[in-house]
Amino acid sequence: MATPDTRTQILDAAEHLFAEHGYRGTSVRAITKLAGANLAAVGYHFGSKAELMGAVVRRVVEPITAAQCAGLDALLARTPEPSVSELVEAFAGPLFDEMPAGGEGGARTSRLIVTILSDPAEEARSWTGPADDSVRERYFAAFTRALPGVSSEELAFRMRGIFAVTAVDRLQVHQQSTPGCMSPVAGDAARRWAITFLTAAMSAPPIRP
Repeated sequence: MATPDTRTQILDAAEHLFAEHGYRGTSVRAITKLAGANLAAVGYHFGSKAELMGAVVRRVVEPITAAQCAGLDALLARTPEPSVSELVEAFAGPLFDEMPAGGEGGARTSRLIVTILSDPAEEARSWTGPADDSVRERYFAAFTRALPGVSSEELAFRMRGIFAVTAVDRLQVHQQSTPGCMSPVAGDAARRWAITFLTAAMSAPPIRP
């Protein structure tokens, strides 16, 4: 097996450390030490720590985004008005598929997504590009048609909830169970439960002021 190049080694090290310690808790020195690279390598390959964070997150998120896009394309090819449950499965399903239980890769992805959702550093949330924005906008428009009574602000909140519920569930699967707490389910059942739960949450009556 070929040895990973320096750029890939830095990405791997940064993904591990950002997921464990967040953006501000991770130094360039720590990344290059773990990667076995010299300190100038981050600047050479990425330009800055912030740009490295963006590259790490895009590498993790792009397969999810591509699967979400393909799922929506398939739905819209079948019907111009997909149901809420169909949209939830197409949107949330790839999150489960790319964060499978039983592997360190899935664990890192779930930790990194939780970091993106919760890290106070602006750099942790400045990674998106046109493709990511386009997919979210397309799903937002589809959910808007399926849920005409829900305001745009509330709909955006509900869609953020899909990411939060899925990422936290996957994170719990990869962590050791806390004594006295119910153990999370790792298999297909969790995916089905999540789709059912999130469909009900997305379909809830709108909250009136």
